[in-house]
Parts: sequence; structure tokens; C-alpha cells
Amino acid sequence: MKTINELNENILKITMTIQNTFPELSKYLTEMPATINDERSPKIDNKTLQEYLNFLNILLSTYTKNRPSTK
Repeated sequence: MKTINELNENILKITMTIQNTFPELSKYLTEMPATINDERSPKIDNKTLQEYLNFLNILLSTYTKNRPSTK
């Protein structure tokens, strides 16, 4: 399993890619499933970060496969 630092680095990289290359997807970054929590102080751990990284990867790959061609 990746460390919290590795996960944060990967999340930062993919987030920057989304913001710089596909800014239209930025609105989905605030809709992270892991942030929807009834707790006032949700625990952020490896599992939560990995789930968010998976969400970002799916978001990006789905969008790039299905976006309209710019030709």
C-alpha cells in the first residue's frame, strides 16, 4: 500500500493535470465522495486517499475516452 505522502503526491499530480488540461472537470473535484461524511472531522487515512485517487483516475479516464473530438 502507498504511503500517505505518495498518495498525496499522486492526487496533486492528477489534480493539476485536470486543472491545467481539462479545466471543465474542475467542478467535479469538490464532489469527492470521501468528503461526503456525517462526521465533523472525518478521518483522512490511506484508504480514504486511495479512494479519492481512484475517483480522480476514473473521472479523467472516462472523460478522455468520451469527450468530443476537437478535430
